[in-house]
Amino acid sequence: MNAQVKGSLITLIAAICWGISGVSGQYLMANGVPINLLSSLRLLIAGTILTVCVVLTDKTKLARILHQKKDLWLLVAFGIFGLMLNQYAYLQAIHYTNAGTATVLQYVTPVLILLFTCLVSRRLPSLIELVAILLAISGTYIMATHGQIGELAVTPIGLFWGLLSAVTYSLYILMPAGLIRKHGSFPVIGPAMLVAGLVFSLSTQSWRYPLVVNGPILLAYFGIIGIGTIIAYTLFLKGTAVIGAVKGSLIASVEPISAVFFSVLIMHDIFYPVDFIGMTAILLAVILISLKDLLALRRVKMAKRES
Repeated sequence: MNAQVKGSLITLIAAICWGISGVSGQYLMANGVPINLLSSLRLLIAGTILTVCVVLTDKTKLARILHQKKDLWLLVAFGIFGLMLNQYAYLQAIHYTNAGTATVLQYVTPVLILLFTCLVSRRLPSLIELVAILLAISGTYIMATHGQIGELAVTPIGLFWGLLSAVTYSLYILMPAGLIRKHGSFPVIGPAMLVAGLVFSLSTQSWRYPLVVNGPILLAYFGIIGIGTIIAYTLFLKGTAVIGAVKGSLIASVEPISAVFFSVLIMHDIFYPVDFIGMTAILLAVILISLKDLLALRRVKMAKRES
């Protein structure tokens, strides 16, 4: 197995792990675990483990962040406005819809980033970008209405949290970009997740909620914290280190498919044929944007080789 194939498989497994994460969260909330407690536990436990890993393997980069006041404040802001808000919005979206629907709605994010990029650079979208935008809008509309004009198939609050999770996911991607380029992924994500967990726990006093514990609940906790956060992030970063971030993001679009599959298999959620049309439209939008970026990256590499 060559490195590219191995990297692609590792990234694919990471995307499937993220799908398991959403369904695990849905199971926990359906079985009496409050969202505030679940958010706190996920952020605190995963953030602590990832931060300890950074201390043991690359504490020099972590120390560099801590001693640079601007980078430290940016890390804190990313933890609060990127990780914490996205985590909370995503779990709320799952609570009011289901893991599959919430994950698909969150995948409108690349289109939001595209629109933001066009506004900042003061340019109109290209033809491919325009098609992707129209596909994402159409897919979201179909999923929200089942294609019935004037009728919502999901609750308004579910749609609100689903789209808010897409907006906060955009912040999650855009805010730490400079920090990650400068210090690497783990020294940024681990401590930021720990900061998010501490801030969220203190602000919601999550320790006051009763902790439900039994065999299936513990397995679901492992699904959302161990598989869906620690293992998923580790595999994704390892895979993209081999195949590149653009190709990695393209493969990661398997996550909504994974979430829908496990949502049907474990939670017995029902999706109608029209729902899959909407999901396909959103995924096609993501794939088009990723392919455009991949082709642009290849053109740059070819130009460098020729020069």
